[in-house]
Amino acid sequence: MSQVTTPVISWIATFLGWIMNGVYSLLDMMGAPNVGWSIVLYTIIVYMFMFPITIKQQKLSRMTMYIQPEISAIQKKYQGRRDQATQMAMNEETQAVYAKYGVSPYGSCLPLLIQLPLLFALYGVIQHIPGYISKVADIFSGLATKIISLDGGAHAFAQFISDNKVQVVISNVLTKTNTIDALYRLTPSQFEALKAIPTFSSISTDIGSVAASSEQINTFLGINISESPISAIQQGWSTGQALMVIGGILIPVLAWFTQWINLKLNPQSSNPDNPGAGSMNIMNNFMPIFSAFICLTFSMGIGIYWIAGAIVRSVQMVIVNRRLMKVDIEEMIAKNQEKNKEKMKKKAIRKKEYVEKARINQQARSSTRQKYTNNQEDTVDYAKNAANAHPESLTARANMVLKYDEEHPVKNSGKSGKSNKKKK
Repeated sequence: MSQVTTPVISWIATFLGWIMNGVYSLLDMMGAPNVGWSIVLYTIIVYMFMFPITIKQQKLSRMTMYIQPEISAIQKKYQGRRDQATQMAMNEETQAVYAKYGVSPYGSCLPLLIQLPLLFALYGVIQHIPGYISKVADIFSGLATKIISLDGGAHAFAQFISDNKVQVVISNVLTKTNTIDALYRLTPSQFEALKAIPTFSSISTDIGSVAASSEQINTFLGINISESPISAIQQGWSTGQALMVIGGILIPVLAWFTQWINLKLNPQSSNPDNPGAGSMNIMNNFMPIFSAFICLTFSMGIGIYWIAGAIVRSVQMVIVNRRLMKVDIEEMIAKNQEKNKEKMKKKAIRKKEYVEKARINQQARSSTRQKYTNNQEDTVDYAKNAANAHPESLTARANMVLKYDEEHPVKNSGKSGKSNKKKK
């Protein structure tokens, strides 16, 4: 089945998909297979794994809020001065403040960098449900095989997907994999339209059976999560189904509200001493609205994931904030300073080891060069001694033979051969 293919994200998605598949299988064993509840439970489990990151992030937020007045004072001190010397002085004073409290100025970025791949992987798994939940893929597998096997079935189905703007990637050739992906994304009304196509009249019963199973696993609190909120509102309005209209409105509204609550619980968002508070407030107000807008066009499953994730994060942040309020800030600073000292010690040891290795390597290279120089000098001395050898010495006679061989290599070789024959 189709899965996330982005490097690194795909590896994380494989692990998260295993969790999603396990949750769905557990619900199936209990007689209640449902994608909506699987997304909710899956989101809770994954965010529980991420809870230590939330704790670290909230600690850093509280520490940053505590030291922010000193940072703001430094920024006001150098306000309006943009020359290089001033900027360097301001950076040095800022670094000194962070070092005093044992906090890294980039510490808050690390949790975000860790969370981003996880969030992308979470989103990818929900977008490719059949690729990660084998029992869901099995529901559509048989019908997908029959559609491709029908004469003209692949072409008719590809045209149907294009006409209905089903959000699925199809290559030049319709395969069983992307057929299953497309069938999973069909709404109840689209299944009815598929049955009405003459090409699929022979398998209309199979289409009806799969449509019923699809609606069962995708119905969550009375709404079909395979549809987007905007399409549910339009269809519910035209058919007079008030529940569809309410569900279509409720999903993006709840996505906005839960995201807004989640951002308001961040200590830095309510810190008046933060010089970036104005831009942060704008972002905090914009992001929830953006989330609601995105939810309107994607399937309701994405909206459920966002709502469940925001609720879980909000609960976690309330618990952590209450616990941190009981912790003495001076004690927290002392612990941070101790950790910072340990890091500096390890860094100093690593630097010392690196310098020592560099010194040893330099000595080894110097020794090798000295040996090479000595060998060259020995060779030159040997050549001089050989050239100045006594005419009657063995060395002089060897030099004569060597010189003769160099001047008459071929001729000498032939003579040598003949002389050898004569001796034989």
